[in-house]
Amino acid sequence: MLSTRVQAEPFDTAAEIAALSAGRTDIGAVVTFTGFVRDLSHGVPVEAMTLDHYPAMTTKALAAIAAEAAARWPLQGGTVIHRHGRLLPGDPIVLVAVASAHRAAAFEAAAFLMDWLKTKAPFWKLEEAGGQARWVEAQAGDDAAAARWS
Repeated sequence: MLSTRVQAEPFDTAAEIAALSAGRTDIGAVVTFTGFVRDLSHGVPVEAMTLDHYPAMTTKALAAIAAEAAARWPLQGGTVIHRHGRLLPGDPIVLVAVASAHRAAAFEAAAFLMDWLKTKAPFWKLEEAGGQARWVEAQAGDDAAAARWS
C-alpha cells in the first residue's frame, strides 16, 4: 500500500523511511526522491514559490497515481508527500519513498511516481523571482518523461 499526504509542514525523510521499513524483512530496497525549491529560475534568483491546490482534487489525484504505481510494480509499500503553501529556496517540496523486494521495481516505481506527479498532480506554482510573481508553466520535458509510462 502506498500512502499519500498533502501538507504544509516540512517532512522528515529519515523518519518516513524508518516508518516505511520498520520491522519489515520482506523489503529489499527503498528508493527515495526528494524535490527542493531551487534558488534560480531562468537565471533569476527565486525568492519563494507558492504551491496552491484544491484539497479534495489533489488528494484524489495523488491516491490514483499511487494506485497506478502499485498496480504496475510489486511494491511492499510507499509514501508520497507533497507540500503546499509558500516555500523558500532549499525547502523540500515532495518526497517519494518506494519499498520493494528488489531494487529494479523500486527505482522504476519511484521514477514513474515523480513523472506523473509533475504532470498529473493538480498543483499550481506561483514563483516569486526578481521582484515579480509568475505562474510556472508546464514543461515539455516533463510531459515527454511522463509519456514513456503510457
